[in-house]
Amino acid sequence: MKGYFVTATGTDVGKTFVTALLVKKWRDSGIDAGYYKAALSGAELRDGKWIAGDADYVKHVAKLPDSQEELVSYVYKEAVSPHLASRKEGNPVELAQVKADFTAATQRHEFVFVEGSGGIICPIRYDDKKLFLADIMTELKLPLLIVTTAALGSINACVLTVEYARARGLEIRGIIVNRYGISENLQMEDDNIFMMKELTGLPILAKIKEGDADLGTSPF
Repeated sequence: MKGYFVTATGTDVGKTFVTALLVKKWRDSGIDAGYYKAALSGAELRDGKWIAGDADYVKHVAKLPDSQEELVSYVYKEAVSPHLASRKEGNPVELAQVKADFTAATQRHEFVFVEGSGGIICPIRYDDKKLFLADIMTELKLPLLIVTTAALGSINACVLTVEYARARGLEIRGIIVNRYGISENLQMEDDNIFMMKELTGLPILAKIKEGDADLGTSPF
């Protein structure tokens, strides 16, 4: 194992924020950790250049030396699902390119965190070829870290994500709870976390509060 694949129970649960803390923690612990993302949609225009915001955020938080081209294989301008963005921009994701760029990342770094796009069923390409995020997970052969929140509805979203991953034969290392305490109803959140652990049989690896600057746990 040379890394983890970070996925989430859906869009906007803070997957990039958590990934940045993961890479930073590993690097602060003396492990040369890197970052890679196959496809990013919703790039930001800064000073006339399109910036892959997620990768740029991780790069700065974790102080990575890699260039944007090394961090992300496919960068799309429009903030829509990668399969639609790539169709509109005429630059579809090729699995062989993803595998080659990931392999290059593992040669630059001792350990690599791969960040997914959206949730686990996110379509990456849907034209003459069909490619989903789970296909990339299968190809890269990394254990999954599932990022969730403990908000209302999180039990359902988490368990469905886990069951889908298992149905695809994917290994799961555990669950990371982001934005812990944001609802101000800790009894509900703690019970949701307990139920996610009970129903999936997976460990809760970390509980991260909004704005935390550290993962709050040792590398696992």
